[in-house]
Amino acid sequence: MGPVQTPLAFIAQRWTPSPRILRRAALSAVVMSVVIIVTGGAVRLTGSGLGCDTWPKCTDDSLIVTAEQGFHGAIEFGNRMLTYVLSAAVGWAIIAARSTKPRRRSLTRLGWAQFWIVMSNAVLGGITVWMGLNPWTVAGHFLAANSLLTVAVITWHRTGEGDGTPKPRVPKPVRKLGWAITLVSAVLIVLGTTVTGSGKHAGDSSDVPRMPWDWTDAAHVHAVAAWALCALALAMWLVLRMVDAPDDTRDRARDLLVVLLLQGAIGYVQYLTNVPEALVAVHMLGSSLMWIAVLRLALSLRERPAVSAGIPAQPDAELATA
Repeated sequence: MGPVQTPLAFIAQRWTPSPRILRRAALSAVVMSVVIIVTGGAVRLTGSGLGCDTWPKCTDDSLIVTAEQGFHGAIEFGNRMLTYVLSAAVGWAIIAARSTKPRRRSLTRLGWAQFWIVMSNAVLGGITVWMGLNPWTVAGHFLAANSLLTVAVITWHRTGEGDGTPKPRVPKPVRKLGWAITLVSAVLIVLGTTVTGSGKHAGDSSDVPRMPWDWTDAAHVHAVAAWALCALALAMWLVLRMVDAPDDTRDRARDLLVVLLLQGAIGYVQYLTNVPEALVAVHMLGSSLMWIAVLRLALSLRERPAVSAGIPAQPDAELATA
């Protein structure tokens, strides 16, 4: 009798995913990370943050939503159920990464990092409910979701490259500019939580506490950071053409500029129209797309060559008939 295998090892011994399947698995985690951010925002924007008034149950007496909780309960409970879909996407990414030949331990570790972020953020979401939608825990819940998106995008990018030592594709000053863009983008996202944490749409019709400053002042500071990011992104777009950077890197800089311009327009219209719920939801989606564009640009400034040739994967056609 041979040694006992874990389920992952058992699958990996019998299946090798093609590169396309591996990338699709990683991309599914990216997509679901964005979905959970946007639907989490929908919970707040519809005033359903306390639709389920406790956690992990929906009520003290019921694990699932009840008819008495109505629309708000259905919205909140539906968002909780999406966590299972997100977990399934992350699980698929872990299985595909673990089954890749030769074994890519760094890729598998990135997959497990996503899993633990999902689990810890679920607990943080429960704490947020217990604390009656305290704006600080709400902000932490949102930032944790963005940390998941960060790791998911990195995992997705890493599926398309090897595990060798990173090699620069552009001069060092350009790489420093890329890090500056990443840092300012992260600050911009954090500042966005100070706007929502002090402004409208607290997440419930009850008396929910707000962050202790005027939301319009927070919006102005947020806008200054956005303009700084636009200036850096424009500089990157111009510099990449001056140094004759690879086409895909220049494309990433273009994509970021387009997303920033659209996101900025939505932000100003949102502010001038008294922050309607629909535009806030679109702005949250734009925030996720902006962060993805920033990460893809930063990751495209270097490359990782393959260390050695891998074992050929099973063709997709054979997998479909197996």
